[in-house]
Amino acid sequence: MPPRALPCLHLRLMLLFASAVALVAAPALARESLGLYAQWGAFRDPVVPRCYAIAMAQPSAKARDTRPYATVGTWPRRSVRNEVHIRLSRNIASGAPIFLRLGDQRFTLTGGGADAWAASPTDNAAILAAMRSAPTMTASSRDTKGLPFADTWQLAGAASAMDAALLGCADLR
Repeated sequence: MPPRALPCLHLRLMLLFASAVALVAAPALARESLGLYAQWGAFRDPVVPRCYAIAMAQPSAKARDTRPYATVGTWPRRSVRNEVHIRLSRNIASGAPIFLRLGDQRFTLTGGGADAWAASPTDNAAILAAMRSAPTMTASSRDTKGLPFADTWQLAGAASAMDAALLGCADLR
């Protein structure tokens, strides 16, 4: 590439990045931060209304279809409190089981695409309790190519973020 093309390319990349940030930031304006707790954050979106604790999975050198994260969400108008949702890094093979390990406890999740949830309200409650005491949480399954994969989250700060999110929605209806 000729030397004169570099500043032009650099400027184009900066403009592209700025445009992407503006598009992503626009919907985020409605969200309010309720606090950051280690690797977990708590947010409130009074427009929906909803509140949630969220954390990104630990980095991995392996290929990913999506950016994996874990949330615990509350939607007051839907009478939903503390629902666990996992966005996996890979799309799940049809019929593949999805497992969640927290310390010495193991749960089978339900889901599809790259999303997973507790299979029942009882499992959801048990997962929430385990998240308060386990150091890490690992979700695993097989991707659409049949290859095994796993995503891991650190749970330091999870309990505080979950509590902040639940309290953040206490007055929303």
